Amino acid sequence: MSRFREDIEKAVALEYRKSAPVVLAVARGEFVEKMLKLAEEKGITIYRDRDLADVLSVLKPGDEVPEKLFSAVAAVMAYCYKENAEFKQKIIGSGIVDD
Repeated sequence: MSRFREDIEKAVALEYRKSAPVVLAVARGEFVEKMLKLAEEKGITIYRDRDLADVLSVLKPGDEVPEKLFSAVAAVMAYCYKENAEFKQKIIGSGIVDD
């Protein structure tokens, strides 16, 4: 078994845009491992939450995350903000938060 798989059936890539978080990609089945490997290679923080992935995986790439999921996605973004200095600099540079 791959070190990425760990019974992960779905993966969702998110990006925060000024108006709302947006789904960049959704992977299922064999494509999950490929998405996770690519994220790791690119230095993208990986946050594992099976329930949130299940809910977000019904969205299509380009869809904004529904407002009712903002608090859950905000927790993910906060984790990424803390774990990834480059992500932090991107957010600070956008004017969304202060340094």
